[in-house]
Amino acid sequence: MIDLVGILEAIETSRLYLVMLSFFAWYPLISSGVLVMTSLTYYFRRERHADRIQPELDPEFVPHVSIVIAAHNESEHIEDTIRALLAIDYPNFEILIIDDGSTDFTSQLVLPFVRDGKVRLVRKMMNEGKAMALNDGLRCANGEIFLVMDADAFPDPQILKVVVPHFKSPRVGAVTGNPRVYNRASLLCKLQAIEFTAIISLQRRSQRVWGRILTMSGVVGAFHRSAMIDVGLYSPNMATEDIDLSWKLQLRHWDIRYEPRAVVWMRVPATFRGLWLQRRRWARGLAQVLRQHGRTALKLEHRRLWPLVVESWLSIAWAYCFMALTSGWTFSFLVAYPPIGASPIPNWWGMLIGTMCLAQLMTGVLLDRRYDRRIPVYYFTAIYYPLLYWMMMAVVTVIATPGAILRAAADGPVRWKPVRGDGSGGWKPVQEE
Repeated sequence: MIDLVGILEAIETSRLYLVMLSFFAWYPLISSGVLVMTSLTYYFRRERHADRIQPELDPEFVPHVSIVIAAHNESEHIEDTIRALLAIDYPNFEILIIDDGSTDFTSQLVLPFVRDGKVRLVRKMMNEGKAMALNDGLRCANGEIFLVMDADAFPDPQILKVVVPHFKSPRVGAVTGNPRVYNRASLLCKLQAIEFTAIISLQRRSQRVWGRILTMSGVVGAFHRSAMIDVGLYSPNMATEDIDLSWKLQLRHWDIRYEPRAVVWMRVPATFRGLWLQRRRWARGLAQVLRQHGRTALKLEHRRLWPLVVESWLSIAWAYCFMALTSGWTFSFLVAYPPIGASPIPNWWGMLIGTMCLAQLMTGVLLDRRYDRRIPVYYFTAIYYPLLYWMMMAVVTVIATPGAILRAAADGPVRWKPVRGDGSGGWKPVQEE
């Protein structure tokens, strides 16, 4: 008969178990503390007085801007998006819509705006995916600056006034904006609103202090034409074209900046299935980028990327550690053997991690409340964040990472695949291999 207790005791006294237990406990505390401190550093150095400065353009620097949007079956939202784009307060811009093989009425709804002269339509008869659609659109665009947005997002009217001045510096290749969650009817959407405030926004502030940014937002990002040409535009075969493009730009020594005043309101998945598919794609995309660019990023000339490489691998390692320990603890309790390091009753260390998590979420809420005045209301849903998101993201990472690390990216373009996701009960296109 197998001595399960003896095996569990041997595992708990092993050095590997102690290392995993220490890493599992300390990593979220240290990473959260670093995130809070560096994001506050960014705030006091670069953002503290930004709200007192009205965005004003230099009359000698008003480059032509092309707002480029790839759309696939976006008839439900495309008209509202175009109206929001036309309300942008900037004297010199065009709007370019790329209909990527839509099977609904997207093109027909865009055509009335085309007659007004400021909107252009590129209609592709074959669906080739978001990256290919954007590449085709960028080749047709006339602007010196490209503002790339999602087809169901709504920008703040001042967005170009706060983004364009960054490109006065010849080193700036891109500027990423501040996406805010628009649909907040469900608890899942409220949690994503908190996530974009307290995780993603803080990460971008922190990464600017480190010197490099993990990813340009796929929802909103501005690019200099020369930078895009220099890196060969988007990579159509990558699961997340935005992460890949961010690394390609920075490996070519282009600077990427974060502009929190560049607010864009976006729709997020309102169902667990939609969120699962989105986050699985994100996890796979990061793993593909680490496979594709990780070795090059470790060269001395790219040392400012090292914090991103280290943090990315540590977060993946923590996900596997979380899953391994949680599975082991669950099995131990099932056989009536209380494991070391785990308790069904919240203990001191668990409360410490939870408190640090809530402190991080509060920091994000305080920093972003000027851009999203209602976000403090949703802080009270933050108690569910570590319970729901940590568990889901750990599972997603464990499932998605191995295949992306071990296999090369897809041979052909990554195409759109509809999943139920927005708050209106329709079908929202996301990319899926």
